Amino acid sequence: MDDLLPHVLSVLSTTPERWRALAGTVQRDLLSRAPASREWSALGCLRHLLATERDVFPVRVAAIMAGRDFEAFDSDAAGATAEAADPSEVVAEFEALRGQSLQAVAALTPGDLGRTARHVELGLVTLEQLLNEWAGHDLMHTVQAERAIMQPFIAGSGPWRGYFADHDVQAAPTP
Repeated sequence: MDDLLPHVLSVLSTTPERWRALAGTVQRDLLSRAPASREWSALGCLRHLLATERDVFPVRVAAIMAGRDFEAFDSDAAGATAEAADPSEVVAEFEALRGQSLQAVAALTPGDLGRTARHVELGLVTLEQLLNEWAGHDLMHTVQAERAIMQPFIAGSGPWRGYFADHDVQAAPTP
């Protein structure tokens, strides 16, 4: 992708705003509701994003810039399913960390994108690949959270339920 750095910055900049809106307006029971067994609730997705903001993406950017390899990340061990914290407090912590991350990404140059490090499971990775993964990861888990919030509305939509087939976790798979 041309102009990767501004694109990544734009996506990473929107994530705290989207979560602030969700956490500040959607009721806690909807945020905490898992869409299906063994799937994360919206709050679980937010807690996962917080864990990766603290322990994964900025740490890996720094490692690549320093020429150091890095370990894999166990998202389940990082507490993505814990539901205890107030959603607004989780967003505030995420937002503060994201502000620091945005400054670090803004300091990168196109010449840095080819830098590499070794990931214990994936092998040699570039900074460019990591930044693409970071932006995609933000979007994926925010959409996943919105999909979790969507489930009771899908279930209650009666004859319109079929319109939600791509998002309905209870829909029977088509043969």
